[in-house]
Parts: sequence; C-alpha cells; structure tokens
Amino acid sequence: MSETHSYPIGIPGQPWGHPERAAWRDRQRIQRSYAEEVLARIAPLHATLDVQQYGTLSTPDGDYPLLMLRSRGWDPARPTALITGGVHGYETSGVQGAIRFAATEATRLSTQLNLAIFPCISPWGYETINRWNPDAVDPNRSFVPDSPSAECALMMAAVARLGEITVHIDLHETTDTDNSEFRPARAARDAITQSVWSIPDGFYLVGRTDCPAPEFQAAIRDAVAAVTHIAPAEDGLIIGVPVEQPGVINYDAVALGLCSGLTDAPWSTTTEVYPDSPKTDSECCIAAQVAAVVGGLTFVAAQG
Repeated sequence: MSETHSYPIGIPGQPWGHPERAAWRDRQRIQRSYAEEVLARIAPLHATLDVQQYGTLSTPDGDYPLLMLRSRGWDPARPTALITGGVHGYETSGVQGAIRFAATEATRLSTQLNLAIFPCISPWGYETINRWNPDAVDPNRSFVPDSPSAECALMMAAVARLGEITVHIDLHETTDTDNSEFRPARAARDAITQSVWSIPDGFYLVGRTDCPAPEFQAAIRDAVAAVTHIAPAEDGLIIGVPVEQPGVINYDAVALGLCSGLTDAPWSTTTEVYPDSPKTDSECCIAAQVAAVVGGLTFVAAQG
C-alpha cells in the first residue's frame, strides 16, 4: 500500500471547517436522476407493496421524498426483515438491487417475513454519485444518536416505528473510486494519512463482530456465488481485515456507526460487490444483490 495523493481542497494537516466543506459541495454536480431511476421504478410497486414516504431530505439542490416499501399483511408474529440500499448514494447496485428485489421476490417472501425496504437512503448522493452527503458527512459512519446526517436521522426514526428487527441486509459496493476520490477526500477532510488499499475483485460480506452469525453469512455468500465470483483474500485479509471465512470479514458496526449496526437483529450483514471488475457488469451486480437478499432471507425463514 502507498499513501494517497493530495486533494485540491483544504490545507494539508488541517481538518476542514465550514468553508472547506462548502467548497467541496460546490464542486459536486447532478449526474443522474433520482426521479427517473428510483422513484419511477418504485411507482409500479404500489400494486403489490405499501409505498410510504417517511420523510423529505432537504438539500441545496432541492428536496427529495424518501420512500420505504412495506409488505402487505404485516403480521407482528412474523420475523421482520430490513433491507437497505443507497446509504452511499454512489453505490448503484445497492439501490437498484433493493428495487429489483422488491419487484421480483418480495411478494413471495412476504408470506414468511414482514419486509421493510429502504431502496435509497441518500438520494442526493445517488444523483451526484457521492459517498458523502452535502455536508461532506459519510452517512455510513453516522447511524448514531443525534446523527450529523439528516439521511440517517430520518431513516432511523422510521425504523424505530417498525418494532423488533430480526434480520438486516445492507446493500453496498466497493469501487475503484474509493482510492481515486473518497479516501483522498477523507484524508484531507480529517487531516489524517490514508493508504491506497487493494480493492477486492469480487463479492464479499461484512458481518458484525458482536453477532457474526457465520452460518447466515455463508448462506448469503453461497447464494451469490451462483451469480458472480467471491473476492479472494490477500494474505488472509480483505480490505485489511482478517477473513473469518471465505468472502466474509467482520466490523464493529455499532462503534463505527454503520447502518448494519442500527438494530439488535441477530442476523445482520453488509454486502459488497465490485462493479469495476472486468469479470462483471452492472446487471450482474444488481443480480448479485438480489441473490444476497434472497439467500439471507431464505436462511432466516428456515430457522422457524
């Protein structure tokens, strides 16, 4: 690994203040449409799911309606599954995978589980293809009390109204821009040194150290292996973290403020696909996310 390159905002060695965060935001541009690529694809799902607006995200580029999809026939006696996408808006297959799952598999699985699907938690990030929100805050480090991220605060309030969560699958990607943009940006924002890390070529999972649920993780990995390749370890590591089993590492999700640490669900994981791999494409990545959700929920439903 080597030290990341410099970043064009801020003074090296000094954390960003408001002027630097504003300068960063001014560099961002709308590159795709949340209305066309997310809301329009959710619209037909009113026929089979309850589509609810749980809040409005206000940003310098406008207001975004935030939507949750709930299965019909909600039964408190059933386990409840939480599916989240677009915590990092630039991770496209997480958003589109959640929508694809809702369109193709949710009705079948809703006979065994209550389903709550949040397809795109960070719509501004989706439109600007960003990891951060407009305040240069990483939502996936902000699932904490008094969150600095409006996206997280609104979503957490909605989840709290759902009751007990049994399983949570959070859909993510690891992309080459982690090294070319977001790690250098973070190093500049926080006045820290970050290294260029090896991007895993393939799918992997990030479980929770406090409830690793290895059989659950294995069921998801094996389901995805039928769709795309699993990331190999390098010297027993994936993104610098020891591998617990093939394609699986664990993080302290609660301490880090990750979305997967939001609830006390005994089964929880974060998926990571690699859309920049020469072995895959965008459609394969979406299919992998759907396979992950189906594999995980099928495993949970089988536990009775």
